[in-house]
Amino acid sequence: MFWVVTDPLSAAAEPNRRRLLQLLATGPRSVGELAEEFTVTRSAISQHLLVLAEAGLVDAEKVGRTRIYRVLPSGLQRLQAEIDRFWTTELDLLVADAHRLKENQ
Repeated sequence: MFWVVTDPLSAAAEPNRRRLLQLLATGPRSVGELAEEFTVTRSAISQHLLVLAEAGLVDAEKVGRTRIYRVLPSGLQRLQAEIDRFWTTELDLLVADAHRLKENQ
C-alpha cells in the first residue's frame, strides 16, 4: 500500500506516522531501529517514512547501507502552521461546549 500525501497535516494525521515523528523527535534513527517499535512490517515503516519525507517532515541521510532519518524543524514549523490554520475559534467553542456538557452529566 502506498500513500500520496504532500501536505504535512495529512501526512501526520496517520497514527503510525505520528508515532514515527514522536520517535524521531528524540533523535535520528535508522529504519530498523524505528521498525522495532511497531507491529507493522519494516517495509510499511519505510513507506510511512517516505510519505513523511515527501511532506517535508523528515529527512534521510545515507550512512553506508543504512538510511538515518531525522525530523526537519522547518517541516514541523509548517505542520504547526497548518494546525494553527485548522484550529479556529469555532473549534475552541466546540471544545468548551463539550466540557460544559460533561460537567452537567
